[in-house]
Amino acid sequence: MSQAKVPAWVTMALLPAINVLVAFLVSALLFIYIDINPVDAAKVMWTGAFGYAEGFGYTLYYATGFVFTGLAVAVAFHAGLFNIGGEGQAYIGGLGVGLVCLTLGEYAPWWIVFPVAIIIGGAFGAAWAFIPAYLQAKRGSHIVITTIMFNFIASSLMAYLLVDILKPDNTMATESRVFAVSSWLPKMHEILAVFGIETAPSPLNLSFIFALLCCVFVWLLMWHSRWGYEIRSVGANPTAAGYAGIKYVKVIVLTMVISGMLAGFFGLNVLQGELHQIKLNFVEGFGFTGIAVALMGRNHPIGVLLASLLFGFLYQGGAELSFEYGVDRNIVVVLQGLVILFSGALEHMFRPHLERAYLKLAAKKQQQPTEQGV
Repeated sequence: MSQAKVPAWVTMALLPAINVLVAFLVSALLFIYIDINPVDAAKVMWTGAFGYAEGFGYTLYYATGFVFTGLAVAVAFHAGLFNIGGEGQAYIGGLGVGLVCLTLGEYAPWWIVFPVAIIIGGAFGAAWAFIPAYLQAKRGSHIVITTIMFNFIASSLMAYLLVDILKPDNTMATESRVFAVSSWLPKMHEILAVFGIETAPSPLNLSFIFALLCCVFVWLLMWHSRWGYEIRSVGANPTAAGYAGIKYVKVIVLTMVISGMLAGFFGLNVLQGELHQIKLNFVEGFGFTGIAVALMGRNHPIGVLLASLLFGFLYQGGAELSFEYGVDRNIVVVLQGLVILFSGALEHMFRPHLERAYLKLAAKKQQQPTEQGV
């Protein structure tokens, strides 16, 4: 069986859809076990995530964070790098965004603070990814190990800063002071109201538009630029890329810096857009979930966007399910785990059967005109 004969949409679209469907079927058994009708649970989750304006806004708000971390992982994957450090890079990038809002936000409106926060947040995330990239490229230190270590370092650094430096006096909460109101990103319902469109308030903010622009940026970078060609060449075969004159060290460092930059944008959505202060653990595992988003999205911006919507649905739908039935919200973690299991670890379980079935159907269609002509 030749893989070349199987169209890309079979493995890029149909296979992930089958994996997600199987994950939901297994999830149905879990709901039956806890005495919840799986059909009713699915209806509650769907309605909670997409059935009304506020819920849909929350879904897109969660999806925005997943777009940033998913794109970060996807870019690194194209160079053959497994960036586990999205959590730490998002954490430090958020620190940069927060520092801009805490300082410049006192004197400037959001439309000035926002581009500066983009630059500083991206720079902080890129800087946090630079050291693991350099160690991988120059010293041979494995990127998985170094990025995991830097996640712990980022967590410890943020705990120190929020306890001893950024925490206001006369409070025990591990959080900074609230940003100036003028630095807050406008919510999407406020922007739509300017155009006469009234919708329910939600945390969805302007960074969602910026996340979509990041998808376009990654698409142009990876498939329509010389840098993207070099990145994909190194990921496909580093030795051949070296013979072609592509500098391995430069590509590895460049890729990880871009990856860290994208993860660093996470703070725009959560801090400048919603929390309006730096809080401990504000990333909440979005960096790690970004790995699953990239895997499900086949490291393509469109796939990452669709996978982000799926995980946004699980987050918001799971919250509605918890409210409606009183189930533990950790059930959402189980659902995510099942999606990751079938879309990542067991990805190739259905691939051979799916490709074989497609080729058989294609062969039958080719035979039918011949038989009719005879």
